[in-house]
Amino acid sequence: MILTKLYKEFFNSEKAGGLILIAMTILSLFLANSPWQHGYADFWNLKFGGHTTVHWINDGLMSIFFLLIGLELEREIYQGELSNLKKASLPIFGALGGMIIPAAIYLLLNFGTNTQSGSGIPMATDIAFAIGILSLLGKRVPGSLKIFLTAMAVIDDLGAIIIIAVAYSTSLSIINLLIALGIFCFLLILNRLKVHNLIPYLFGGVIMWYFMSISGIHPTLSGILLAFTIPFGDGSEKSPSYILQHILHKPVALIILPLFALANTGIKIESNLLNGLSQEYGLGIMAGLAIGKPLGIWLFSLIGVCIGMSSLPSDLNWKIIIGVGFLGGIGFTMSIFINNLAFDIPEIVNTAKIAIFIGSFVAGAIGLFWLKITLQKPNIVENNNNFIKG
Repeated sequence: MILTKLYKEFFNSEKAGGLILIAMTILSLFLANSPWQHGYADFWNLKFGGHTTVHWINDGLMSIFFLLIGLELEREIYQGELSNLKKASLPIFGALGGMIIPAAIYLLLNFGTNTQSGSGIPMATDIAFAIGILSLLGKRVPGSLKIFLTAMAVIDDLGAIIIIAVAYSTSLSIINLLIALGIFCFLLILNRLKVHNLIPYLFGGVIMWYFMSISGIHPTLSGILLAFTIPFGDGSEKSPSYILQHILHKPVALIILPLFALANTGIKIESNLLNGLSQEYGLGIMAGLAIGKPLGIWLFSLIGVCIGMSSLPSDLNWKIIIGVGFLGGIGFTMSIFINNLAFDIPEIVNTAKIAIFIGSFVAGAIGLFWLKITLQKPNIVENNNNFIKG
């Protein structure tokens, strides 16, 4: 399978970003529990422009991250794994299972409690972390596995964005929302008029972000909307979509996501927080990520193949899908992002973050170990039809 130049660039930037995210998380936890903890916490609470530093990162810079996700999703729809229904259906089934089963496990433990709003937390997959862990396996990883994981994680993120827009938005200001959508429509018209200069799109995107932020809808949604107004053309290196995606890869992977990790993982670990891990929400998050994710991805992928809507690439087998399912359980960035929206009690927010760390670490470690064993031989091919037939 031939990987496009842009896909390789995306994969390599996410690979480096995942490893940097690990380092930034360790650094943040160290500083938050060091003699410099107060100064470190105060820095993220500094205000400018009426908002704290962490707010500008979570609502502002992360909108650029979602813009990149949108551009990648657009590329997948036009030219990648999502351009053909048969090819797209396997990661779509996997992503659906990876969202439904973890949410169901969480709700099973938390339904009717004041923490049931956290059901979206274990539904997310962190692309950078998952790809970073997968990259540790080197050349033994088949190209189709890289593409399956990336496509599934992108669809997963799209699902997370929809959840954010629907479930975690505050009271609506219809006028401001209509203005934001009006700007979106205007940018779509520019697209249809074949305006290929990026400046009006980026300028319009900033204005759309502002009105989205005061409308009650989470402003990061504007990043996804903006991505689909950027002209894709033939997808060549001269197309505006390709150019912008190329520009954003490294800043997002090497600056924005590490800043997000630094700003959101500085947790002072105390006994009361650790005790909260035995609460329903802590157990729901950990079980959802470490058990629900791999189970859902494997089960729904198998269903897709069994009913004839999907096909498994010849260089993959069901043991490998189980392994990549565990990597899908690395929620981290997106899970923390949703956690910040789901809860407003600091103790619950911080305990949930620790649960995300533990669930993601367990899922990632099992996934790495599982795939290391499963992918020992460079070319593993299993007769999937025989497996399905029993």
